[in-house]
Amino acid sequence: MSGSIGVIVLAAGQGSRFRQVAGTDKDKLLADCIGRDGAVRSVIEHTLVNLPVVAGKRVVVTTPDRPQVVRMAQAYGCEAVLIESTGMGDSIAAGVAACKQLDGWLMVLGDMPFILPSSIEQVLAGIGKDVISVPVQGGEYGHPVGFGRGFAAGLMALSGDRGAKPLFAQGRVVEVPVDDPGVLWDVDVPQALVFKPA
Repeated sequence: MSGSIGVIVLAAGQGSRFRQVAGTDKDKLLADCIGRDGAVRSVIEHTLVNLPVVAGKRVVVTTPDRPQVVRMAQAYGCEAVLIESTGMGDSIAAGVAACKQLDGWLMVLGDMPFILPSSIEQVLAGIGKDVISVPVQGGEYGHPVGFGRGFAAGLMALSGDRGAKPLFAQGRVVEVPVDDPGVLWDVDVPQALVFKPA
């Protein structure tokens, strides 16, 4: 789609499953991992490195107690939006509200460091006014997910832990086939910091 699409990186969740294994003081977004390019970076930095340069505006939604994530966001040309909630719905709503004038939004999970930039660009290309664009790997829906302008009100109305899945019934879903296990790979536990697709 032509027009300006905002990229919203959702980085407010507390990663409780990761902390249960690694320790309560360990933030998975700041954990080192080896990216698909072979470089060692933090999870959030890999996520930011993989974002396409073509995106209009970039926003990272996180909590005020993560100054390192805020600094990383700013280093990669992103606006940091701080919220008190760790809920997915609140994060999406805050991110869209920060750039609601745009033609669409791409929701990127901050703990998914292994998505190929080409997959992100393909999903971006599938976004239309009343269209949801979603990557499909091996028959499964993955991330990131793009939403056209027609979903603005629905996205900004989200709250709590509820994500945007209910909106899939309100528009046309464009499935974007990708050959990229990274679209299904999130870092929920420390073992997931090493990318070993099946």
